[in-house]
Amino acid sequence: MPAIIEAIDLHKTYHIGKIEVPALRGISFAVEKGEFVSVVGPSGSGKSTLFYLLGGLTRADSGKVLIDGTDFAQLSDSARTKLRKTKIGFVFQKFNLLPTLDARSNIEVAIDIAGKNGTRDPAYFDKIVGLLGLSKRLPHRPAELSGGEQQRVALARALINRPAIVLADEPTGNLDSKNSEIVLTMLRHSNQELGQTVLMITHNPEAASYGDRIIHMRDGEIVEAEKDPQWHTGH
Repeated sequence: MPAIIEAIDLHKTYHIGKIEVPALRGISFAVEKGEFVSVVGPSGSGKSTLFYLLGGLTRADSGKVLIDGTDFAQLSDSARTKLRKTKIGFVFQKFNLLPTLDARSNIEVAIDIAGKNGTRDPAYFDKIVGLLGLSKRLPHRPAELSGGEQQRVALARALINRPAIVLADEPTGNLDSKNSEIVLTMLRHSNQELGQTVLMITHNPEAASYGDRIIHMRDGEIVEAEKDPQWHTGH
């Protein structure tokens, strides 16, 4: 299978005053179409920096990010934005829902942002919200939803345009075990049933086990790549 995500010798250093803090020290790996890859590591390992680089939300100091063969670094800002809209669905730890909109509108806003590339498909919408247990919560605004429900709305928003790639940054970081299982099961469903490529950043080994492959990071480097983890069986 061809690679849909490629990271090639990525370096990124943050400057805090006169202090240089290396976040990534030459990261290289590829994700094939249809894979579910978990990137796991402790706080400060560079996972979230990697997430932002792969999503085109920030730029590397050096190295390349290729999304379905397209080099992010070679694109204008508008072209980068278009690629994100058409190819990538994002799930963040902090939900990022619009407080004035109800759950339905928070999901549908992704369709509006995608413009002509977004397609309204009521049957698919109902399927996604049903699988996530949100059917009765659609009229409610974020303040009226639990943290778990808010994250499920955020996940539905990420999936609604059927993106080729779903990038999830600590999607269960603020959730209890029940809601974590719902979110992880849905990510697995989107991968297996909808054919979406999933890359999930997590510090949680149990969450990571939902992936087909686990990449371990420490101090801005890949220290181990694990195929078909033993605890993956049974999900």
